[in-house]
Amino acid sequence: MIKTLRSLFTVVLIAVATSAIAASGRDYVSIVGSSTVYPFATVVAERFGKLSGMKTPKVESTGSGGGLKLFCQGVGVKHPDITNASRRIKKSELDTCQKNGVTDVVEVKIGYDGIVVANSKNAPVMKLSRKDIYLALAKEIPDGDGKLIANPFETWKDVNPALPATKIEVLGPPPTSGTRDAFVELAMEGGCKSFDWIKAMKKQDKDRYKAACHTIREDGTFIEAGENDNLIVQKLKANPNAFGIFGFSFLDQNADLVQGSIIDGNEPTFENIADGTYPVSRPLYFYVKKAHIGVIPGITEFLAEFASDKAWGDEGYLTEKGIIPMPEEERAKYARDVSELKPLKSL
Repeated sequence: MIKTLRSLFTVVLIAVATSAIAASGRDYVSIVGSSTVYPFATVVAERFGKLSGMKTPKVESTGSGGGLKLFCQGVGVKHPDITNASRRIKKSELDTCQKNGVTDVVEVKIGYDGIVVANSKNAPVMKLSRKDIYLALAKEIPDGDGKLIANPFETWKDVNPALPATKIEVLGPPPTSGTRDAFVELAMEGGCKSFDWIKAMKKQDKDRYKAACHTIREDGTFIEAGENDNLIVQKLKANPNAFGIFGFSFLDQNADLVQGSIIDGNEPTFENIADGTYPVSRPLYFYVKKAHIGVIPGITEFLAEFASDKAWGDEGYLTEKGIIPMPEEERAKYARDVSELKPLKSL
């Protein structure tokens, strides 16, 4: 009986919210989320606005976590229709969505991206391993006795004698960023696991393992630079000794100013990310609120533009912005999900 009442209450909430959207007369698509996906969504929105005769969607860069928080707050004109993400939605976020009446969420993977550790072209190209990255940026690192100690390293040479004796200074994204999430999982944890006793900890104490591998130092060596990747590029231009963490697309667009480090022997190139040899790469997504479709004008048409081969295909215009296209079969799968508006049921 209680479950039935809850279900009925949710249906009523959605109906009321949908009526509110219609009454408000909002005539443009509202998009929030990842700073990495932002340039891709923006170029699609601009093309859509020019060619469709409909209002150009409003795209805001809030970070993946920030965008999903806004997206999951509810159904209605005050809430965004779409959120971009440089990582997959978490179960806790999907649960929050459902609790707030956002019960039908459509997941669309749009392509792949690499995360680069870049520096100025006025400095030498750095050759790093994921172990080097972990030892340079982790809050605590292993000592010789199988214990974790506060990270004492000040220069790259302290981390690895083969690296230069320059101060470790890395500008990167805040905790709300999907790039940050993917970086600590792929690069930091990848290096952390090179220590067998820490790797074994994952089975014994997952929380302790995650704290050891995912926690970035807070002593000024790592500098949170917000969600503006262009700002990081400008700071690297001004300081040749600093490094920055951002998506491959920003490296591609600023190749005259910055260069990506070689990680585990692999350069961050389009080809290496596409075939999986570059070790720090991840999928990109957006999420759509199905309750807003048919009420807010332009959502269906915008999705069709994004999921077209002329946009995300092998020769699509998004490749010029640095996106790594999905294989043809995978593109076809997500294009079907877009056309059928198939909601994500669980994770």
